[in-house]
Amino acid sequence: MAEAHQAVAFQFTVTPDGIDLQLSREVLKHIYLSGVTSWKKRAIRFKNGVLTGVYPASPSSWLIVVIAIMSTMYARIDPSMGMIDRIKTSLPVSEFMTVQTQTVLSAILFATGLWLSFIFLLRYILKALLSYHGWIFESHGKMSFSTKVWLSLVKLLSGRRPLLYSFQASLPHLPVPSIDDTINRYLESVRPLLDDEQYKQMEIVANDFKKDPAPKLQKHLKLKSWWATNYVSDWWEEYIYLRGRDPIMVNSNFYTMDLLYVIPTHRQASRAANIVHAMLQYRRKLERGELTPLRALGIVPMCSFQYERMFNTTRIPGIETDFVQHLKDRKHLVVYHRGRFFKVWLYYGGRHLWPSELELQFQRILDDKSEPQPGEIKLPSLTAGNRVPWARARLKYFNEGVNRASLEAIETAAFFMTLDDEAHGYDPENIRSLDLYAKSLLHGKCYDRWFDKSFTLIVYKNGKTGINTEHSWADSPIIGHMWEYVLATDCFHLGYTAEGHCKGDINKSLAPPTRLQWDIPKEIIEGSYMIAKGIADDVDFHDCLFNEFGKGLIKKCRTSPDAFIQLALQLAHYRDKGEFCLTYESSMTRMFREGRTETVRSCTCESTAFVKAMEDESTTQRLALFKKAADKHQNMYRLAMTGAGIDRHLFCLYIVSKVMGIDSPFLKQVLSEPWRLSTSQTPQQQLNLIDTQKFPKYVGAGGGFGPVADDGYGVSYIIVGENLITFHISSKFSSPETVAILSRLFLVTAASLTIVSRQRLRCELPHGLCILRGKAKTHHG
Repeated sequence: MAEAHQAVAFQFTVTPDGIDLQLSREVLKHIYLSGVTSWKKRAIRFKNGVLTGVYPASPSSWLIVVIAIMSTMYARIDPSMGMIDRIKTSLPVSEFMTVQTQTVLSAILFATGLWLSFIFLLRYILKALLSYHGWIFESHGKMSFSTKVWLSLVKLLSGRRPLLYSFQASLPHLPVPSIDDTINRYLESVRPLLDDEQYKQMEIVANDFKKDPAPKLQKHLKLKSWWATNYVSDWWEEYIYLRGRDPIMVNSNFYTMDLLYVIPTHRQASRAANIVHAMLQYRRKLERGELTPLRALGIVPMCSFQYERMFNTTRIPGIETDFVQHLKDRKHLVVYHRGRFFKVWLYYGGRHLWPSELELQFQRILDDKSEPQPGEIKLPSLTAGNRVPWARARLKYFNEGVNRASLEAIETAAFFMTLDDEAHGYDPENIRSLDLYAKSLLHGKCYDRWFDKSFTLIVYKNGKTGINTEHSWADSPIIGHMWEYVLATDCFHLGYTAEGHCKGDINKSLAPPTRLQWDIPKEIIEGSYMIAKGIADDVDFHDCLFNEFGKGLIKKCRTSPDAFIQLALQLAHYRDKGEFCLTYESSMTRMFREGRTETVRSCTCESTAFVKAMEDESTTQRLALFKKAADKHQNMYRLAMTGAGIDRHLFCLYIVSKVMGIDSPFLKQVLSEPWRLSTSQTPQQQLNLIDTQKFPKYVGAGGGFGPVADDGYGVSYIIVGENLITFHISSKFSSPETVAILSRLFLVTAASLTIVSRQRLRCELPHGLCILRGKAKTHHG
């Protein structure tokens, strides 16, 4: 639209009398307004940048310090101990710089230096305070006097109105654990998975590594931790995500669902318009740094680094490694519908398009009857296949002409959106509805999502929506933060008319969306599509709503809900497979600067003892074993959050060993162990924008991911409100270990949850309620 405006704003004709220049006042007005908006945005960013840069102080505090110093000088008191005079002597003397001016300027310079020193001191003190993590290990509901004092000091130094990035400079660096601690915790984690002979052999290998080359590797890793902001995150992004040459669809990308029970409107264009407008509002707050930083206990800040690349970001394929391209001020998005790509401008006259205007644009796309160009329908499948063929095709076929211009439009877009021609969502009458919904969000048809974009917004023809997210730039809580804001804004602030349309007037003078043009041979796409289709067809999904009880009852057990569910999953897996397996649970490390995740190894000696007790009807110590296992899990989760995990440390030691050319049998074995049960909890209500007590139907369904191991399960769960837990379980049809038992995994889990809860609450539940002993075994059939 901007190009069209520029084309008609200045028109000229050559006549015998000279050049006749014609100007469009309306278009010039829009160009002027766009310029004003741009400068206003820069001014706001500069202001917020200054506020963030001097936090926890404020610009007004500088004025206070200057006035205080000037006042002491007039009182003939020198608080600078002669420094003001030294500064004064170094200033040049001229007719424009009188002695009095020199004195004032010297005082201002000294006051500024004092003020900056005060800021650095406050930051250092705050960083030292935030390095204390004793509070997280205290029992729930109990707080020591020292922790109360600590919280008061953190609150005092945190300022009143922090912006999104205000705490970044005050966050501590992720510490490097000691070799002894990591090795000991590792050996403890694999003990329940090995027999005595295997464990003895592992001890020998681990102790050999501890002697050599571990100390040498550790020194280099500590050197990196002193130099880099975070000793893990850059290597994690590069080696775990960007250097992977396998398809990222299913294997890396993850999905997030819409509200579970509610569809605000069944009009596809209207829902898309409100969602996109809410995203633009969120992006404006994000770019200005005006979002409130997430804080544990409402006081302890979390790192906000991952938010930076949410919009205007694309993963660019390479032969050996990909890279993440992040841009600023992108003013368009690209929409995919029925095999065609459309470029939609998001601004008009220096402002965001209103929802009603976006609805008009999206409806124009839906009404467009034009046919796809040759090769256009399945073009996005290039991003779903192997990375090397996509990188080579990009270099060969997308380097010039219409292909280059169209690909650039996609890769520089704010984000990518698909107007899907299918209908999905939760249907109580169809037990497979959530499964199909999950598969559609995760991989779709393999050619209707652009898997390289930071995220793809999918809007179905019945108004349901969801997101597919590329994983390298951020983790699920980041996209979940944005999604919660968007859904709350869509439902409670923007709203719809009685007919389901967006509110507001329609501006029919908007230029229609522009079709992207392509000239692509079909044969370069078919290979990627067939690989992607094979992966998608192999993925089995089972999404389940467990509503027998939820967080409310679990908390009455005086147990962590996460530990409770993890133990139930261990029990469910054992009953299905008859054995234990290495289990991965994701934990965040965002209390440290640029922190991402750490692994909690949920299969422990304590959890296996509890599971075996549940299978032995003669055992009378189930409650004690349950409490011991839950406490152990909670402690491991806390260790992971505070930088004392196992796996990221070992991963970085392995990278150092490869760079130094050192072969380590221990590290090679550790890094090759398969995670046959990979789990993750989706955070709920990070912003608390939706009152689920008042609006119980407005709850999210969470999201999920594909299985990590070919013969394993991927399990994502979200604890929704007080009485609902949603599970997203994935596996592969091709594995004889998981095929045909996926749905039963949840049934056993549900039964296990019921048994554990009633076991734990037998003294608190109504009199006469029996303890179910072994009844979950009936769910095997």
